[in-house]
Amino acid sequence: MKYVFGPVSSKRLGQSLGVDSLPPKSCTWNCVYCQLGKTKKFVIDRQEFFPREEILEEIREALSVNKVLDWITFVGSGETMLYKGIGWLIGEVKKLTSIPVAVITNGSLLSLPEVREELLQADAVLPSLNAGSEALHEQIDRPAGGLTFCQHIAGLTAFRKEYKGRLWIEVMLLGGINDSNKALHELAAVLKEIRPDMVHLVLPTRPVPEQEICLPSNERIERAIAILSEVSIVVHPFKGSMDLRSAPDLFEAVSAIVSRHPVQQRELQKAIADCYPHDGNKVDDIMREMFATGRFRLVEHGGEPYWVINDGKNS
Repeated sequence: MKYVFGPVSSKRLGQSLGVDSLPPKSCTWNCVYCQLGKTKKFVIDRQEFFPREEILEEIREALSVNKVLDWITFVGSGETMLYKGIGWLIGEVKKLTSIPVAVITNGSLLSLPEVREELLQADAVLPSLNAGSEALHEQIDRPAGGLTFCQHIAGLTAFRKEYKGRLWIEVMLLGGINDSNKALHELAAVLKEIRPDMVHLVLPTRPVPEQEICLPSNERIERAIAILSEVSIVVHPFKGSMDLRSAPDLFEAVSAIVSRHPVQQRELQKAIADCYPHDGNKVDDIMREMFATGRFRLVEHGGEPYWVINDGKNS
């Protein structure tokens, strides 16, 4: 499928079917931790990049195949809310199924009333907030010109006042960048103003093409939880996993997921093994066949091999 991928399993969203309505990489930010690499050209104007009816038809088809889903999650190859018409898609999906809808977004466009209105139908919205100060926001998120830190906070605060669903703010915790006591207390002060239902700590566990990003130490993670817990419920970072058992085409399912983010080789191996519980010898053969297509290449991160899409760059 062109727009739908997964389902992917995670602690936060269980079995989640992903929907990506953006051409890569279309984003308002150029985050230092982005697994998709550098934003070569900012996109700040909302567009209907692909026909909404085509996207809806793929969702409908995926729902007919995947009978056990916890969430349908809109998450873009860039900033999800750049897709103009996502509100229509959310509304149509909710007519098709009772499965709740989540939207993962960096939140940079929430200052626009039309964006906030389109998101009101979602059951959960997960915007990003990685800093409690202008300086750190600029250092980490590197937004397009005109998208200021104050504007970002104002958008999040305004959305909280209007939105009755679950607002779960994602905080990417970066070792040596935003995990100091000062940075965490500044972040807590801003979160207190926004009043999210939960804060989800996220770690940079996947390889980043542009530069080296460090994981925070366990002590810093625990300190972050302690400080942020004073103003909100904090969900401890937890690495999810893939579930490919319902995929009609294993190669296409793996390609769709890897094209959106790197996948740890042993995670992929486990997901394929789950598809063949009574034939463990088949797993290595399938992985070799997939890799031999030339569609993928390996990169190393934290001593672990990851599968990424082979874009012709050196590993």
